[in-house]
Amino acid sequence: MNFVFRYIFLILGLSIGLSAFAQVDKKDVRRGNRDFKKGDFKEAEIDYRKALIKDSLSIAANYNLASVLYRNQDMENAAKSMQQIEEVVESSQSAADYYFNLGDIAIAKQDWQAAVDAFKASLLLRPEDIAAKENFIYAREMLKNQQNQQQNDQNQDQNQDNQDQNQDQNNQDQNQDNQDQNNQDQNQDQNQQNQDQNQQNQDQQNDQNQQNQQNAQNKISPQAAQQMLQAIQAKEKETQDKVNKEKAAALDSRKKEKNW
Repeated sequence: MNFVFRYIFLILGLSIGLSAFAQVDKKDVRRGNRDFKKGDFKEAEIDYRKALIKDSLSIAANYNLASVLYRNQDMENAAKSMQQIEEVVESSQSAADYYFNLGDIAIAKQDWQAAVDAFKASLLLRPEDIAAKENFIYAREMLKNQQNQQQNDQNQDQNQDNQDQNQDQNNQDQNQDNQDQNNQDQNQDQNQQNQDQNQQNQDQQNDQNQQNQQNAQNKISPQAAQQMLQAIQAKEKETQDKVNKEKAAALDSRKKEKNW
């Protein structure tokens, strides 16, 4: 908690270098500085932008505009204003403050890598700056936490991808097993149908053979038919002869009776 208040104090400390690069002959910059000190940051921004219209590379206008934008929570444009004077300021006596303020902007944007780089550059120029050291340590810890979180997220994503791949593989295996089972069932059904059809064909063939045998047995050859006809005729003749004999015998008997 104490560190947080220390961090806020350092943010407000950005105003320390407010007029460091101001030039006395720049009326718009001076007016902006007066508005800034009164806390009228909106008017101060307008004044500094007017100065930049006349001189886009003005160190004082860019630096002080960055201070105003920082307090208006416009971190993107604040960083752009600082970048306009980077090559000039980094070789000046105020380079340590410049990098310190870049670090503060980076912290506000939660760009922890940029914050670490900025405070490190500031400490190289001013090693005794306790505030820069504390902010550097803070930014470094936040960067580690961010990297750990990113690694954890990557691991979770990888684990999720592995789980998804395993699930997909399991689904594919299950589908393949189901397909194999379906094929096996179909083959069994087809085999059963083939067996039933073969049995039906066999039964039909047996019936046909039996019918043929029956027909063969019932069928009489011409020779056999002739023999049967002759046998019938012989039997009829025998019967007729017997009848005739009986008639003749009866006739003879009547004759004898009549004569007697």
